[in-house]
Formats: sequence, structure tokens, C-alpha cells
Amino acid sequence: MRIIIAGAGPAGSLLACYLVRRGHHVAVYERRPDPRGHDDEEGRSINLGLSARGVRALTDVGLMPAIWPLTVPMRGRAVHAPDGRVTFQPYGRRADEILHSVRRRDLVVSLVDHAEAAGAVFHFGHRVVDLDREGPTLVVEHEGRRDAVPADAVVGADGAFSAVRALMHRGLRADLHQEFLPWGYKELTIPRVPAHHEALHVWPGGDDGLIVTHPNLDGSMTATLFLPAGRLAEMTDPEAFFAERFPDALPLMPDLAKEFADRPVGHLVSIRTTPWHDGGKVVLIGDAAHAVYPFYGQGMNSALEDCTVLDRCLGLGSLDGDHLGLAFAEFERSRRPHTDVLDELSRQNFVELRDRVRSPLHKVRQRADLVLAGLFPGRWTPLYTMISHTTTPYADALARSRRQDAVLRWTALGAAGLGAVAMLAARKGR
Repeated sequence: MRIIIAGAGPAGSLLACYLVRRGHHVAVYERRPDPRGHDDEEGRSINLGLSARGVRALTDVGLMPAIWPLTVPMRGRAVHAPDGRVTFQPYGRRADEILHSVRRRDLVVSLVDHAEAAGAVFHFGHRVVDLDREGPTLVVEHEGRRDAVPADAVVGADGAFSAVRALMHRGLRADLHQEFLPWGYKELTIPRVPAHHEALHVWPGGDDGLIVTHPNLDGSMTATLFLPAGRLAEMTDPEAFFAERFPDALPLMPDLAKEFADRPVGHLVSIRTTPWHDGGKVVLIGDAAHAVYPFYGQGMNSALEDCTVLDRCLGLGSLDGDHLGLAFAEFERSRRPHTDVLDELSRQNFVELRDRVRSPLHKVRQRADLVLAGLFPGRWTPLYTMISHTTTPYADALARSRRQDAVLRWTALGAAGLGAVAMLAARKGR
């Protein structure tokens, strides 16, 4: 079948690999230039945290051997206190329960090369301007010229502000919930970190900001400063702000003033929408269907996992127009409840990173989770472990975590009750 993918980001490029493997003719149209000759990220996050879901998706198409050398392990969080102390919080008990930092451009280039070598055709610098759902036919514009490209199916993998989604929903009974977090971000550089290079460094600042860093292969770190968007736009003296709010981070950023002035403000958007497909003609994946805030590190991983799930749905029967409709419907039915849960978890983790990671209660709960996981392997698994280090569907992971929380609460109440009974008995004995 002839399948067009709009968007050559991680999800679109990986899906091209899956579809070519199934023997389809795949053409990918991307409005940006070829990343192999440019490094223009337009203010988007430069680094990504690859976890179990993304690793599995890339392994399925045989790409992980090429990706591993491009990654840096992140074995836990290095949380910075205002007085300069750093506390390391491991992500899990086992050596493989870690994340992997990878530059977005490196990942995309590898995916494009892999898909192209397998037979997919990429067209860069082509902007989607129209869509005939009935064809389906995608209309793209390149250097002032418009071309109508017919296909058997069109995939919208063109991000949170998807043109394919808007065109597919035109005239349909469609819902779209788009919400901007009132915070924005800027990418900054830490040339060298004195300790804990293989970690996600976090400077939690409550309402006054948040810094999160990802390590790079050259020993540097990419730091992302999150602040209310208005304060980011109005700030004229970032060094004074850092000296007051993040004093131990300031000496690590010698180019802070220049980078702050040169780098654009990035925006944080959450997308929930329905439908994800129009019969067997058009389907949405990745951020086009379900963009989330970046604070659980699962946006890219869930987009890559979409490709695995969609490929599985496509493999349920022989491919024709009718089967495509059933496959696309099953993809949305089976996937959307889990990405809705991820949206909620990502919102909650923003508060955790910003406010709670330094709290003693949070540290006690985190240690308790790890201890219980060690005492009851396979029977007790922390929520973060299920989300980041397994491929347990998101909603199933949350449901299990809530059952575990209920057990922990009842156990604590029972222990408190037994303690009270013992004290009363001791008093009566006296």
C-alpha cells in the first residue's frame, strides 16, 4: 500500500521503519530541512530521555545497536539544595533501571537513515497545506509549488500543532482540548559538571523556577530552565536571578547571559483530542494525538510506543481499506485511555519536580517503595518503575500503584492500631 507520513520526527521516522518492514511504499513529508544537514531545533527541547518503551520500539526495528553509542546513562536524580548540597536519588534498585539521555537530532538522524536505507522516501522542506480525506490525498507546498500526493492512507505525525489533525477534523464532530502551561522554558549549557555526570540534575525552586539537566556525550549538560512564561520573557538580568535563586548553578554556566539572550522561549502544551482517525484513510500518532508536558519524560517514549501498538494493530489481518479502518479504530480504542492517564501523571510530576523532590516525606516514601520492591520482587513495583522501566500500559500501572498505596495505608493503620493496643495493655499491666 502507498502510505504517506506527515512529519519526520521520532514517531514519523520510526513508523516509516515499521511500515517499510511490512512491505508498504512509504513517503515522508517534513516541513523542516533535512536534519542531516541542519541543526535547527526551533527552540524545542534538545535532549530526550529514552526509557524502556522507547528502547523496546527501537529494538523492534533493529535500531538500538546504532543508538546506544549516542546515549549517556542517567542512573538517578541529583537534587540540588539551596545551600549547595547535592542528594542523589537512584531511579531503581537494579542496574538496568535507568534512563538514557540522547540528543533529539542524533536520534532523528539515525531513524531517517535507517528508514531511508530500508526503502522509505523522505521529502524535506514540504509543508502540509490541505488534505482530501476521501482520497486520501495530501497537498504539500515546496518552494512555492503545490503538489497533490495520492495515497491509500495518511498518517499525521506532525506534532502538537498538527496540520493533518486540523484538516482531518474539518467537518467532523471532533473534540480538541489544548492547554498551555503558564510556564515556558529556555535551553542553556553547562560545559562541565563537577560530579554525578550520569544523572538528571534537578534544581527545584517551587514557584520561583525549576532547572532540569540532561548529560551529553562530551561531558557537558543541557540545562532547561522552567519559569512562568511572563517572567522568562521580561527577565533582563538572568545572572542576578540565578545568583539569588540558584546560586550553585550560576558558576556552572559561564555563557548564561549570552545564551539567555539568544535562545527562544519554548512553550509547554498538552493535547487531548478525538477522533484519532477517519475510517481507514487518516490516523494520528504521537504528539498530534496526545501531547503531554515533559515532566515525566514520557512524551517521546509514548510516541515511539504508539508505533509499536499501531504496527501490532496493522498485523491483525490482511491489509486493505476495510482492515485499515478496523486497525486504526483498534489503535485509538486500545491506546487513548493510557495516553490520557499519562497526561495526568505528567501534570502531577511537574509539581513533584518543582516542589517535592527535596521534602523528607518524599524521600521516605521513595525509600519505602524501593525497600518493598526488594522484599516483594514482582509483587510490589513503584509507579515510577512501571512507567519508566517497563512497558506496562500507563493506566494499568496507575491502577496497580493505587492498589499498592491502599495496602500501604491499611498496613500503616493496622500497625498504628496494634501499637495503641499494646500501649493500653502495658498500662493496664502496670
